[in-house]
Amino acid sequence: MSEQHFDLVVIGGGPAGYGSALYGASAGLQVALVEFDKLGGTCLHRGCIPAKELLETASIVRTIKHAGDFGVEVEGRAVDWTRTLARKQEVVDRLAGGVGSLLKGRKVTVFNGRGTLGADRSIEVANPNGERTTISGDAIILASGSVPRTIPGFEPDGERVVTSDEFFHIAQVPVNAVVIGGGAIGCEFASTLADLGSEVTVLEALPKILPLCDEDVTRVVQQSFKRRGITVRTGVSVTGHTPTAGGTTVQLDDGTSIETNLVVVSIGRVPYTSGLLGEGTGVSVSQRGHIEVDDHYRTAAASVWAIGDVIDTPALAHVGFAEGICVIKDILGEDPAPVDNDRVPWAIYCHPEVAFAGHSEASAKEAGHDVVTSKHRFAGNSRAMILGQTEGLVKVIAEKDRDGRAGRILGVHMVGPWVTEQLSGGYLAVNWEATVDEVAEFIQPHPSLTELFGETMLAMTGRSLHG
Repeated sequence: MSEQHFDLVVIGGGPAGYGSALYGASAGLQVALVEFDKLGGTCLHRGCIPAKELLETASIVRTIKHAGDFGVEVEGRAVDWTRTLARKQEVVDRLAGGVGSLLKGRKVTVFNGRGTLGADRSIEVANPNGERTTISGDAIILASGSVPRTIPGFEPDGERVVTSDEFFHIAQVPVNAVVIGGGAIGCEFASTLADLGSEVTVLEALPKILPLCDEDVTRVVQQSFKRRGITVRTGVSVTGHTPTAGGTTVQLDDGTSIETNLVVVSIGRVPYTSGLLGEGTGVSVSQRGHIEVDDHYRTAAASVWAIGDVIDTPALAHVGFAEGICVIKDILGEDPAPVDNDRVPWAIYCHPEVAFAGHSEASAKEAGHDVVTSKHRFAGNSRAMILGQTEGLVKVIAEKDRDGRAGRILGVHMVGPWVTEQLSGGYLAVNWEATVDEVAEFIQPHPSLTELFGETMLAMTGRSLHG
């Protein structure tokens, strides 16, 4: 049988990969997608979606806990963990089925197997039965994703020690837990477990949790965690652990130790390139394991691109989608603008939520900008009071103009209720390089949480309503 040839072959079925395949097919390309696991990748099966599903369960528990504040009496709030996991899986399966249907509807040929790129854009696909098929493409996109970073001595066993891969299948909610890593995912795990009833300790080697966030935002989260009984220890590292009958004892570099039922290792992810590149591909890989690309995601090999977690850009599903669109446009000769990694939107779904785009106050100053800042708290926002969620703030960082007034908007940072759904206005302002005066003219609905964004902007003009 002759080798099958396509306009485009994508290796990897996560957001970057399937997004590229769908967008390419909608542009008229004949597309093949190679995936050895499940369509949807880490995001859908072991990351974004199941994590947010469990965070929503945690939110329901938190709401019931405070139902009496609204005059609603509720007896008990026991969590049926088996049903919780079942609902999580129902959501995941439904979305995975949707991805498969979309690919089928756009006539993308899906190969279930492990793809290895060879010379001249040939790809050998080894399916689960060991059978091998060779396909090729005029263009190739490498989007093989990433896997959790682990710590020597803390290899996951699915019971005492887990990464995000195993967390979503734990048998029960632990009485207490240690989360190693205070970044976005670590804080989401800590928030989930605390609301579900666990006693949680977060260990972070850096001086603060959420290191990418503005200092004011991090402070709000840390104070909220403290009020909810989450212990945060920064500037510490783990040195090992000793299994016990009910869990394990974690040793720290300061000589102390913590007894716990569960250790969640959440220290980031590393590119997954095992078996991806054969001989003579011409694709270069950095010392850190990322595939090297230019600003249009082209590798050193002709007509081979790489996107998503496998390259050194923000490891976010929506960034992978955007990179895939950019590549397809490049393949079609449309000269697209690459993604500006310094201005992409970030969303962290712990409680309180965090969302931001653009410079923090510190990074703006480090970049040489003379800045003006404005921040307003949800404590005075009517919608936040109605919800009973008044923690948090909105902070805007702008560049001083020649008159010393707030000019171009450099960054928008939010922490508080539903801010992951409110960032779009701030993201647009940052990426359109809008000025404070321009954005302050936009009307926000009342009563709404987004009024705080409008108030923060208005105050930067030198006049305000409530601020």
